[in-house]
Amino acid sequence: MTTASLGAVQVSDETDGAVVLTLSRPPANALSNSLISRLATTLEDLARGPAAPAVVLTGAGDRFFCAGGDLKEAVGRDAESMAERMTSFHALLCALEKFPRPLVCAVNGWCVGGGIEMALFADVVYASSRARFVFPEVDHGMVPAVKGIGRVREVVGDRGARRLLLGGEPVDAAEAKAWGIVDEVVEPGELLEAACAQARAAAAKPPAVFAALKLALLQETAGWPDEKQLQVTAADARTVFTDPAARAAREAWNG
Repeated sequence: MTTASLGAVQVSDETDGAVVLTLSRPPANALSNSLISRLATTLEDLARGPAAPAVVLTGAGDRFFCAGGDLKEAVGRDAESMAERMTSFHALLCALEKFPRPLVCAVNGWCVGGGIEMALFADVVYASSRARFVFPEVDHGMVPAVKGIGRVREVVGDRGARRLLLGGEPVDAAEAKAWGIVDEVVEPGELLEAACAQARAAAAKPPAVFAALKLALLQETAGWPDEKQLQVTAADARTVFTDPAARAAREAWNG
């Protein structure tokens, strides 16, 4: 495995089509402006590649996945600079949401504010049994991104979202799993291996099929007229039935 450092984001090449992106900004992997920009750019670059890999997103160390926004950068800033920061964070959430390949989050410790928002846009979330999840913005004079708030409500429902966002109280990994924030809870020493195994298994699926399904999940197709649904269905069929990997999967299944 080789590792390249891109500022506060480490990129580690894994086997079988998976890459590990590690937030590495001691002591708590807080989201600075530069980290937000670097992570979004890295995801966009990986997505554009001819053989885009699956991605595992995690944090360095064992205490923090991500401490959320860096409050030190908010001190002394004016309203416009904070609006620009939130614009960048919105772009990061979009990059996570639209990443066309498998995206697995490995939450290794405290997952705070924007860290939860990022995790909720992953396809699968693994968490250490020591992980904790909290939105402290209501007590810190900050607000999450509207895109993140909407995703929280989609996942945990209205009552759960009110408790998390308005209460500001932490929940442990087991409760986060019960709410649907987390898919699997594992012991700390097993976390990265389990997340990478999930990413590699998903990466083995035909990329064109995976991307088409993921894009469809992002769209409110139920409200589309029949004609538009048919147009997208036909376009997906053309893409998938001309894709070599999808063809190989069909032939292997029929064989």
